[in-house]
Amino acid sequence: MSEAWIASRMRQIEASGIRKAFELSKKMTDPINLSIGLPDFDVPDTIKDAAVHAIQQGQNAYTLTMGLPELKAHIQQQIDAEYGHPDRPVIVTAGTSGGLLLALCCTVNPGDEVILFDPYFVMYNNLVALAGGTPVLVDTYPDFKIHLDRVKAAVTPRTKCILLNSPNNPTGVVASAEEVEALAQFCQERNILLISDEVYRTFCYDGPFASPARYNDQVLVVDGFSKSYGMTGWRLGFAHGPTHLIQEMAKLQQFSFVCAPSPLQKAVVGAMDLDLKPQEGAYRTKRNKVVAALSDLYDLGNPGGAFYAFPKVPEGYASASEFAAAAIPHNLLIIPGNVFSKRDTHFRISYAVSDRTLERGLDVLRKMAAGPEKG
Repeated sequence: MSEAWIASRMRQIEASGIRKAFELSKKMTDPINLSIGLPDFDVPDTIKDAAVHAIQQGQNAYTLTMGLPELKAHIQQQIDAEYGHPDRPVIVTAGTSGGLLLALCCTVNPGDEVILFDPYFVMYNNLVALAGGTPVLVDTYPDFKIHLDRVKAAVTPRTKCILLNSPNNPTGVVASAEEVEALAQFCQERNILLISDEVYRTFCYDGPFASPARYNDQVLVVDGFSKSYGMTGWRLGFAHGPTHLIQEMAKLQQFSFVCAPSPLQKAVVGAMDLDLKPQEGAYRTKRNKVVAALSDLYDLGNPGGAFYAFPKVPEGYASASEFAAAAIPHNLLIIPGNVFSKRDTHFRISYAVSDRTLERGLDVLRKMAAGPEKG
């Protein structure tokens, strides 16, 4: 195959470091896999039964591009109740990542700049590059908070949008209402689109979740069912925001994803009414175990949400990449910080695993904290 066939844009797209860990885990015997953000609980039985019923009843054709009307209406009811905006329509997307791709491709021109908070989810910089934009990183170390002065310093005449993710992947940090309000109001004042990735909003352990859409009616929110309902493989998401942007996203979806999976859309009608407190409570307990086991040995803040922790590499290791490599002989898989960041000083662990797996992983990490020779 000739390399000339490959589009130049693909030189800016990086292979996922998380997928590399996923592939490595398949070659290991009984790995302690703390690398993948994959909920360890299954889809609720009522939703699985509804999916089977929908397939058997022939709900297998295309839906409208904007989404199955009854699902779209159910989500719209929730959104209207929460925000009360006169102009906030909903579109059902092929996963949260599908929604982000539509949003960026519909808004970013070649040469436009998109501000990302570092550390960031691995998809963001690649999607910006795919859309022809330039990622601009705003550092959040050491506390992983939103520092508005740093945002203001990063803004240029080419800034098109800012992408916010709270609760955050990889740090688990939840932005405070004060941080979110200040950022939302700044974007409104400067006519900068704020895109809020809220796929982890169910998992907030120390206080309520704050969406920037509460403070700015032009914010585009991207959300989904994958993490909250344990259905990462179903590829169901949704977005809501101003009509003029949602309509453009629908236009692009017609010629890309076409629609989200039909029978699975049918199955999640009413899912937003399910009580997710048991899942949230279970993950709060896991979060507490991580903090209790590691906070005395690692520089680790208290992750307030999602199901990740982002400790700093202990002394004796040159980088997080070295630390992650040293964990492999212990049968432990973690993700080095340079997968998510321009720095390589921290590492991500996912505690969305069984209690046994988590305890095994924490035991290894406590041993490794002693340094390369002792750990």
